[in-house]
Amino acid sequence: MTIATDPALDTIPELEPEYAATVRATLPLIGARIDEITPVFYRGLFTAHPDLIRDRFNRGNQAQGAQQRALAASIATFATHLVDPALPHPRELLSRIGHKHASLGVTAAEYRIVHEHLFAAIVEVLGADVVTAEVAAAWDRVYWLMATTLIDFEQGLYDAAGVQPGDVFRQTRVVERLEDPAGAVTFVIESADPLRPLPEFLPGQYISVGADLPDGARQLRQYSLVNASGSGRFAFTARVVEAAANAPAGEVSTWLHDTVAVGDRLEITLPFGDLTIDTAATTPLVLLSAGVGVTPMVGILEYLAANTPHRRTMVLHADRSAAAHPLHDRIHGLLRNLHDAYFRAWYRDENHGLLDLSRVELPEHADYYLCGGSSFLQSVRAQLLAAGIPASRVHFELFAPNDWLLDA
Repeated sequence: MTIATDPALDTIPELEPEYAATVRATLPLIGARIDEITPVFYRGLFTAHPDLIRDRFNRGNQAQGAQQRALAASIATFATHLVDPALPHPRELLSRIGHKHASLGVTAAEYRIVHEHLFAAIVEVLGADVVTAEVAAAWDRVYWLMATTLIDFEQGLYDAAGVQPGDVFRQTRVVERLEDPAGAVTFVIESADPLRPLPEFLPGQYISVGADLPDGARQLRQYSLVNASGSGRFAFTARVVEAAANAPAGEVSTWLHDTVAVGDRLEITLPFGDLTIDTAATTPLVLLSAGVGVTPMVGILEYLAANTPHRRTMVLHADRSAAAHPLHDRIHGLLRNLHDAYFRAWYRDENHGLLDLSRVELPEHADYYLCGGSSFLQSVRAQLLAAGIPASRVHFELFAPNDWLLDA
């Protein structure tokens, strides 16, 4: 099984010269004001389509502005590459967005809805005297170049999954609920329809889980699969997201912990996600994670233990303490089934400090997989760069909508 790829991610059409000059001239202004534009956009979008904030968009991310920053970062990054192709290619940004969209069942028609409200917001914030017909046409071209690239890529993902665009939702039944000492819970699910079993997946992929909340909303969140493919079952691990000063508690994680039991029904989506290992390769793997970012690494370890136990693997993890380390025992059980594995953890409350790659001997020609919060990823990527690791060998994911800001 392989992830569908699309040459559109590598061959983005060039922006026509007459548009490029206008975008280049207005990009600093758009970039400086886009954090004002996007709240206006979302306000208009949700006023016209209240079902989107109720049933599709992450209300927690909206409350703290994370989704707005994600949109701003993606459009600005794409436009910057169009006017200066010598800059890093946004293929990873587009791939991440495309997989997330497929996991949410996004279809081509929704890009027109976004276009309508985004451009209305641009005019409202900047004024019609600034957004002339020439400026509007140039940025319209940027938007549709990005949109059509994503639509084509997402079509490839749907084709590879053998479904029509958007037809990714499945009904499942919880068959096990496993409490982890660190406070996380692993839910094991199988198809509610015996004639329609759950598909295979790649190690490191995720599903979206739908929560029917008390106020009538249906919220979706992504969770990495932590079991090996092929059993007809999916397993995912959730830890309650605690409220913070600038963010509410996790609605879906709390709902899962407090209400979902064995025998209950869960709506999920088919697996997607591009933080996946090359299962045909024999190069060493270095898996680096922080907190609940360990979950895709567990899925990868499950695959390695079952299929390629001789592949050299290094597991490096950062956490608050050993007691807070999700799936700690399961990880060590899997490592015992690998023939050439190394594990090290840094626990902040136990005076281990932060993850420090200078304290380990990195294997030659390894591929690196990272998952954690933005500060963790920024630190680790800087350490890998300092160690001379090529960017092409570093693959990362984090559970937030603005991960591509790390590429800025």
